[in-house]
Amino acid sequence: MFAITLLASLAVGANAYIWPSPQLDALESIRYDQDGHRSQGISVFLEPCDLFIFSASPSGRADSADWIRTAYHDMATHNVADGSGGLDASIRFLEEQSRPENAGDGFGNTITVFLAHANRYVSIADVIALGAIMAVENCGGPEIAFRGGRVDAGEPNLPGVPEPQQDLQSHIDSFARQGFTPTEMIGLVACGHTFGGVQHDTFPDIVPDLHDPGNLKSVAHFDTTFSHFDNNVATEYISGTTQNPLVVGANDTTNSDKRIFSSDGNATMLSFANSPELFASTCADLLARMVDTVPRGVQLTEVIKPLLVKPAAVQLILDGSNLQFSGEVRFWNKTADPNRSVSLQWDDNVGGTHNVSTQASGVSSAVAGRFTAAWYAFNSTLDAVAGITSMRFLVDGKVEDQNGVGFAVQDGILYSKTSCLQSQNPLTGRLDVAVRNGLNPTHVFLEQEVRDSVNRPVVVSIEVPRPAQALAANDAYSLWSITVADNNVGVGSSPATAFTITAEVGGVNITANGGQFLATLPACTT
Repeated sequence: MFAITLLASLAVGANAYIWPSPQLDALESIRYDQDGHRSQGISVFLEPCDLFIFSASPSGRADSADWIRTAYHDMATHNVADGSGGLDASIRFLEEQSRPENAGDGFGNTITVFLAHANRYVSIADVIALGAIMAVENCGGPEIAFRGGRVDAGEPNLPGVPEPQQDLQSHIDSFARQGFTPTEMIGLVACGHTFGGVQHDTFPDIVPDLHDPGNLKSVAHFDTTFSHFDNNVATEYISGTTQNPLVVGANDTTNSDKRIFSSDGNATMLSFANSPELFASTCADLLARMVDTVPRGVQLTEVIKPLLVKPAAVQLILDGSNLQFSGEVRFWNKTADPNRSVSLQWDDNVGGTHNVSTQASGVSSAVAGRFTAAWYAFNSTLDAVAGITSMRFLVDGKVEDQNGVGFAVQDGILYSKTSCLQSQNPLTGRLDVAVRNGLNPTHVFLEQEVRDSVNRPVVVSIEVPRPAQALAANDAYSLWSITVADNNVGVGSSPATAFTITAEVGGVNITANGGQFLATLPACTT
């Protein structure tokens, strides 16, 4: 029997982030594991910040500008009166992209990159929000608060994005509908337009063909540092040297930045020009509010902060009478240090304490190198009967245990290495789930992450039948088994072959540490 569940955002209370927390773990990782070891792979599209992957260089365009524009246009459908619209990834629908208010190919390009980074815990809308934040932060801008938990729309939103030819009152009304005052409108436009410009192909009535071999896409930039965050959009405007095509364009009808910037007698833009610090802090606030503008009823998480000590890729697998225990741990704001001593300690089910050394495995960085992290790997064999309940780390003799909470590790339900591949064509295998004696789960499931018909990540759950008579794996575990194939599950997209094991115990779901791929199972021998 199959149960298909659309992934919704998980409600998170005001308590501090404690590992493990699947949603927050995933959001924190995509937010902070940017470059180097265990990189999540998004920031490479901003390296360097004038990189535009969809054209030969020097194109005059930048992924960073497209990412910020995509986030704003996705959000700009919001209506504070009825709570509709907002940042919900509706911009991925061709119906929205084809509207005059969304001219250009930047949205399609951006979504092409971002779709691959969404998963059951990180929505497409979360990736859009994070992409805008990373574009600003990684290209010289201030740190911006990031919350997760956005919910992807199932259909396009109503039109509502401002257009250059509209008059000032129309712009004021549009931003008010989105939730921003006239002063905030000036700030948000200036913050967005410190990046990018207007392209001839998209707006030929605003920008002529520049015939510039150093600007192959004929983009008239908003300021002279179009791929770097600074207050030049304001200083050049105030000094009268700006070449912003929405300020000094030949057709005054489309000079929307001119109307917006001057709407308070240039007071806001003058303050930005006089203080790069004020500009940066204002942008940090307004851009955070922009990406947090979501449809009514969507509950965002707390602000995602990096864990100072964070386990990752933890695997606990039953192997005969033993448990194979492996993974890594990340230490935030630390660099590589050959003299550093890091060891792993864990407690078991029978009152024992154990210790094993770790090995340095890599270094990562975030926000264009502003932050670094050192990684250490561990791999050990545990007695299956004793198992494991919690772990902690000793760094040069100092205990790191989440302020006494410890890092909980569940050993009640595990993948068993007795699983095997029965057939290559079709790809069919037997997955054996090891259930600790005395656990008594109500249900055991295999979960697969696939995509629905509108590209949202969804989970397909397959119930593992309770055995009529449990097959003992050893003195501590019994096996529940199911045969699965890559062609009997999946909706919307190609069938998936990766499985996560989950059990319901006392009304609470617990998940095995580490997923498994059907295609990587060893061949069955019997």
